[in-house]
This record gives sequence, C-alpha cells and structure tokens, in this order.
Amino acid sequence: MFAFRRSLTSTVISALRVSRTNQAAVSGSVQRCLSTQTDGEVRIATILKEKFPSASSLKVVDISGGCGAMYEIHIESSEFKGKRTIQQHQLVNQALKEEIQGMHGLRIFTDVPK
Repeated sequence: MFAFRRSLTSTVISALRVSRTNQAAVSGSVQRCLSTQTDGEVRIATILKEKFPSASSLKVVDISGGCGAMYEIHIESSEFKGKRTIQQHQLVNQALKEEIQGMHGLRIFTDVPK
C-alpha cells in the first residue's frame, strides 16, 4: 500500500513539474514568437514617432507582462544631439505625459545616431 502511494505521489509530482515547465515554455514562446505589439506599445511608438520624426531607431516593449503598467523605450534621434541624458529623458517624458499617468514605471534609453 505504501509503495503504491509513494509511486502515485511521485507520478503526480512529476506530472505537475512537466505541466509547469510546459506552461512556462508555451507562455515564453508565445510572447516571443508572435512578435506582435500590444496596443500600448503601438500607441506609445506612434506618439514618439510623431514627436521625434528624425528618430533612426525606436523600440517600445511592455515589460509588465502585457498589462501596460511598465514599458521600456529605446530611442535614437538626432534631436538629442548636444543634450545631456537627463534632458533627452525629459523630452521623452514630456512627449508621453498623458500616457505616463496610467503607468507604474518607465525605463528610457536614449542615444544620438553615430
């Protein structure tokens, strides 16, 4: 009886581990493979494209898992030339003033094209 219980318990635990692993792999691959942007990412990218038309590179990523609470922005624009990093970030913050009110956090990475 004890051997049967131990065997059944081991089987159930193994099945749960496999299930968790598969869920993590599926959710990770769905997020990465589809490479579609969330509505928030599209909205923020559109605003930044309008505000920084000379941007040579722009990437907006929802790093909150899709709920829109936190974003990471990478933007490279000649409009940042001659400005300190804090001034560059202030320009981005100003452009996204309305959107930032509904966010939990924002990571900004700015650069000037080489």
